[in-house]
Amino acid sequence: MIVRIMGEGQLTLADSRLTELNQLDDELLAEMDNGDGPGFRATLQALLAKVRELGEPVPDDFLEPSDLILPSSDATLEQVQELLSDDGLIPGGA
Repeated sequence: MIVRIMGEGQLTLADSRLTELNQLDDELLAEMDNGDGPGFRATLQALLAKVRELGEPVPDDFLEPSDLILPSSDATLEQVQELLSDDGLIPGGA
């Protein structure tokens, strides 16, 4: 799977790793629902850090569409809400 972090680039991530990301995604959704700005910020940072840890950067000349698009680390709660699907940011969650 190709994951794009907005403003950073793309990484390849094994589909099997999505399960590891869903817990953070579920936490992020709960914090957004509760209006927990500091919690949202910390969990977004943790989610992006985990994607960077588990993923492999793709070459800059790689021209394939992203399967999953995540917000940048400085995205606001409102910006992230616009990216949400029924499952959250990561498919298979909530």
